[in-house]
Amino acid sequence: MNNDVRQSVARIGEATDRLLASATALADARMREPSLLPGWTRGHVLTHVARNADGLGHLLRWARTGVEVPMYASRESRSADIEAGAGRPGAELAADVEGTATAFAAEAASLPDEAWTAQVRMLTGPTFPAHGVLDRRLREVEIHHVDLAAGYRPADWPEDFVTATLPEVAGSFAGREDTPPCRLQPDGLSFWLQIGPERPAVPPVSVAGPPAELLAWLLGRGDGSGLRVPGDGATLPVLPPWR
Repeated sequence: MNNDVRQSVARIGEATDRLLASATALADARMREPSLLPGWTRGHVLTHVARNADGLGHLLRWARTGVEVPMYASRESRSADIEAGAGRPGAELAADVEGTATAFAAEAASLPDEAWTAQVRMLTGPTFPAHGVLDRRLREVEIHHVDLAAGYRPADWPEDFVTATLPEVAGSFAGREDTPPCRLQPDGLSFWLQIGPERPAVPPVSVAGPPAELLAWLLGRGDGSGLRVPGDGATLPVLPPWR
């Protein structure tokens, strides 16, 4: 395992430990309460995190063996598995998250260095190098920890996670016709980011603020109340769903 991979796996482990600390503090009854995701309880969120570890572990196995292993059998089976597991007791939900995270880490540790460049794909979308699985897993754990609605907020995201993830998420909005043209200016960082289509006749709206607030706004995990839009009467644009 090369150093970059080792560091990524360690960050995923630390994020998972924080999620488990939040999960184990919840009584069984609170697992049935709504999460921040419409239609999902906290039990749905934790089950999804566990099944995501299984699915991304399948992609690592694909990269290691060269034999295609789909992330999920189908979109329908993925949804059915989440629904089936959502009502379990809290201890069982936490054990599922922990056990699948351990198996994912073991799968990552088993990959030879050359396998990290092997091409894999999610349930839909283009192929990408297997090392991208690690970034995707970290995003799942950090973002859904906020969705758990158990006290973990975007402001609690580690700085290195925010700095690395903000350009990637902003890039997914770049060029989208359903996105208002905006120029994002993260406080304290040396770069700015453009989202939405480029329209020379329509100057982009400037949106500035703390990097974590910008990331939460893009992800639909924050209302943008901590962001600034210069100009008299200027208001924060409304974004479409991230994905």
